[in-house]
Amino acid sequence: MPASQSRSRARDRNNVLNRAEFLSLHQPLKGTPEPKSGGRRATSQAGGGGPAPAPGEGPKEARRQQSQGHQQQQQQQSQQSQSAQLPEEDCMQLNPSFQGIAFSSLLAIDISLSKRLGVCASNASAWGNARSMISLIGLTGHGVPWIGGTLVCLVKSSTLAGQEVLMNLLLALFLDIIVVASLQKLTKRKGPYDVSPGLLDYLTMDIYAFPAGHASRAAMVCKFFLNHLVLAVPLRILLVLWAFLVGLSRVMVGRHHVTDVFSGFVFGYLQFRLVELLWMSSNTCQMLISMW
Repeated sequence: MPASQSRSRARDRNNVLNRAEFLSLHQPLKGTPEPKSGGRRATSQAGGGGPAPAPGEGPKEARRQQSQGHQQQQQQQSQQSQSAQLPEEDCMQLNPSFQGIAFSSLLAIDISLSKRLGVCASNASAWGNARSMISLIGLTGHGVPWIGGTLVCLVKSSTLAGQEVLMNLLLALFLDIIVVASLQKLTKRKGPYDVSPGLLDYLTMDIYAFPAGHASRAAMVCKFFLNHLVLAVPLRILLVLWAFLVGLSRVMVGRHHVTDVFSGFVFGYLQFRLVELLWMSSNTCQMLISMW
């Protein structure tokens, strides 16, 4: 026994790993307690404290691992917050409001119906050969011919009643151009087809689609004549039919949607009511004519 113990001691002394300079590699760092169990080590790593430093690693390496653990924890928290917000956004997209559904449905119907009615949008369309005639019907509701014709009639008129009616009609025509141009500038809605405006359209600033200027002018003039001119019943029917055909022609040539024309009719009626409220008397008209 003593001989075997002496031999084992001699082997330990001769072992290089048992020297003082190598013993520090097998000992933990000072101030770094070893985890008592593997379960606690896993808990500390999952909690974001970072993995425990391995034996032999310096304090800088331990701080680096700890900072990485904090960054991973922050990333996990941000991902959890984003995932918590996603269901609400999905619900908002999958369950839109009733007003949004109704508006989108009406807009889709309007575009589809306007494209179907645009049979004269180009020469290659179904009624391309009749495009010139349909455009001529729309031209009868343009502002330039109506303003020019009203001025010619005003110059040739010799009665006070006729001059009063014509001056108020001229006021209504200028009011229509201002209102339609302002609304079109605000909305900037384009027509169902890529149809460029003509020279006369640029003169009256009738460039965009909403509301339809020809339709508003036709409705306003029609109501104006029905109220201030004595016409037979057939002429009244023809006047209403003319206003309707002017609005329809603008849809057929692809310049306006159906809702644009309908809105034009509504605005034309409202303009007529405004002119009735602002009606200029005969004395005012005579004063304006003398100044002119």
